[in-house]
Amino acid sequence: MPAISGVGHGIFRSSLARRMAQWLDALPHPLLACEIAPHYVAAARWTRRGNSLDGFAVEPLPDGAIVPSAVETNLVNASAVRAAVSQVFGRLRARGQEVALLVPDPVIRVFVLHFDSFPRSADEAIPMLRWKLKKSVPFEPEETLISFMRQAPREDGVDIVTALARLRIIREYELLMQGAGMVPVVVMSSTLAALPLLEDRRPTLLARVSGTTLTTAIVRESILCGYRCTDLPVTAARLTPQALLDEVYPISAYYQDIWSEGIQSVRLAGLLDRAEEFGPVLEAELRCPVSALLHAAEAEGRISGDARPLADRELDALVGWMLKRG
Repeated sequence: MPAISGVGHGIFRSSLARRMAQWLDALPHPLLACEIAPHYVAAARWTRRGNSLDGFAVEPLPDGAIVPSAVETNLVNASAVRAAVSQVFGRLRARGQEVALLVPDPVIRVFVLHFDSFPRSADEAIPMLRWKLKKSVPFEPEETLISFMRQAPREDGVDIVTALARLRIIREYELLMQGAGMVPVVVMSSTLAALPLLEDRRPTLLARVSGTTLTTAIVRESILCGYRCTDLPVTAARLTPQALLDEVYPISAYYQDIWSEGIQSVRLAGLLDRAEEFGPVLEAELRCPVSALLHAAEAEGRISGDARPLADRELDALVGWMLKRG
């Protein structure tokens, strides 16, 4: 999946994960990753050999410390966020090292675009993407970081997965890492990092809640078929099964119209310990099995024993990044 670059680099052409057409293989593979979420900061480190978990740390954030946005300032309580970042890296005794930075989903806009033909050269591709998306992005072209990748199309032509972000917002998060003495080398949204946890041999819908953000993604045989990021009126603790169904149904219906088949499995993340409450309503309407993302990934054998501490803390983005590294 496209990832926004480190400081000042502009464009990364990349991939999604080893299991998903090796989309992420072109990205750097730092031994450290840090997820910044609306309510916590978490960091993990892996061994240089064997990709075993070497340690992790989690620090809570006060309510409202981060308000994820693609346009406006995210760090409302910057001092609290800086303190949490410093504490997690301090507990890992990490400084001066490269780090993968996983940011809230609203920061990075993701689109799946279809073209009859698409240039191979980035110098030609970027202006075409800017023109195509100029009405979809609420900031000026010169402020826009763009990353893209090709994937197999549903019909003739070419599909391009494109990620866009505002430079000023990405810099907010990069400066957090630099302030803690770390070197961010890749920036990716948290849900995209979690996608390697999906079993994608059949059309699978992921519904992931973080704070008041719901991100819905559909994958099928290594292809990202749909992606939608929306604001919820409540957090996961107050979200009802019917409200979640109302949010995910449009992208499910879109997939069925475009691909002429229905969703065959649903994975839920970020619902605390409430995933079982949502199963009956979603299964009745979508007519497929529904389960918690991490529980399903563990049952399917994709979570190794040393990743279990991360899974136990519901740190699905870090577990997904760990799978990508492996």
